[in-house]
This record gives sequence, C-alpha cells and structure tokens, in this order.
Amino acid sequence: MIEATTVSWRYGANPVIDGVSVTARPGRVLGLIGPNGSGKTTLLRLLYGALRSPSGRVLVDGDDLAGLGSREAARRLAVVVQENGGETALTVAEMVLLGRGPHLSTFQRAGRADHDIAARCLARVGAAHLADRAFTRLSGGERQRVLIARALAQQATHLLLDEPTNHLDIRYQHEILRLVRDLDTCSVVVLHDLNLAARYCDDLVLLGRGGVVAAGTVDEVLDPAVIEPVYGIGIRRLDLDGAIHLLFQPHTAVERTTV
Repeated sequence: MIEATTVSWRYGANPVIDGVSVTARPGRVLGLIGPNGSGKTTLLRLLYGALRSPSGRVLVDGDDLAGLGSREAARRLAVVVQENGGETALTVAEMVLLGRGPHLSTFQRAGRADHDIAARCLARVGAAHLADRAFTRLSGGERQRVLIARALAQQATHLLLDEPTNHLDIRYQHEILRLVRDLDTCSVVVLHDLNLAARYCDDLVLLGRGGVVAAGTVDEVLDPAVIEPVYGIGIRRLDLDGAIHLLFQPHTAVERTTV
C-alpha cells in the first residue's frame, strides 16, 4: 500500500500539488487522471520519492518512504517514466537485467536465475525478439515495452508508471495495461486516455487546480457531471456489457460562453 498524506509541490511561486492525500491499495490499479498541467506526473514523482514534499509524508506499507534506503526502496517500488534511456550502449537484454540490481549485493554479478527472470519479463511484454538489439536502435514503443520489462524484473511489490501507453499502438496499449492489471502488485499509473483508465483501473484520482477533484472507484469518478467541468468538454457515458465507454463532444462557441 502507498499512502500519501497532504503532500505538496510548487515550481517557483506556482503550486502544482497542494495538500493532496491519496491511497493506492494492494492488488489494485490506481489511475491518476486530469488535464495537462493538473499535476499527475508531479504527484507520481512524490509517491516514489523523486520529489520530496515539504509537507505531509508518503508511507509504503506503513514505512516512511523518506526513511528507506535506495536499495530497499527499489525492492519495493519499480518505476517506469517517460525517458528514453539516454545514449546507453546496452543491449535490450542488458537493459532489462538492470532491474535485478536491487536484489544483488554491491559486487555481485547477475546469475542464471537473474538472466532467466529478465528473459521472462521481456517475453511478457512481447519483446523477447529484441533481446540482442541495441536499446538506442529501438522505436519509441519498443523502448517503452523494454522499460516496463525492466521494472517487472525488479519484482517489486509496487509499480508506478507515467503514461506507459505513450508511443504504443492500440494493440500494445491494451496488452501493457492488461499486463499491469493482472499483476499481483499495488500499481499507480498516470493516464491521459479516460477510456483506457475506465477499462484497466480499479480506482481513480481526478486532479485539477492543484488538488483532488474526485477520488474513488472508476464508476464513481467517471461521472460526466464530475469530469465535464474539469476537462471543459461535453461527455456522454455509455455502460455496455459491464464496461464504461466515454464519448466526447467539444462545446460550441455558444455553449462555452454559458458553462
């Protein structure tokens, strides 16, 4: 479980996250949603310790994140962010093997079991055929799958992902999020696509103007009356075969003057 209590962050004089509290529960997928600039990525970075809030605190399974050493934090929290891995000379297999680092002592080399785990994680994201390729020669979507495989190789109990479907085609968007949902972890994922959030998340936190506008189950948060004012667009919700589908309709000029 990840529990954040009254955490905040500002860039200069501009507060991005202001006194926000959220809870991500074991075995469930928590989606962070909201318009651009609402603080989704900033909140995620607070949850895994890349940013340290001047107020409140973040607990991981009851332990203060600020008090965990880097190795212990990496054993508990696996993170996938929107970075391209730089100009590394590593192959894909070597990149995924880095995920085993938290389980090795300082001078210990990866063993056969570690290589087997890395190979299985590559296969889970549909990238086993890329194992011998240079990471820098991959497309954006291929890199994203490899970075997710590296996170899986950590075998952490919590998984945090910032827009994991970025650069992926429709098939892999669904396959990656289905994989995340099927994991026995506490997962937190930043998503822009509300229909993907509806399909693969259990709980949602809707952010706007630096705070939490709504939090709860997908059914509770994806209420047009709740999300229309935040996104500034007309939304129609359809509940078909037990699944939520959202249809979007931009407001006309006349409507915009009255909302």
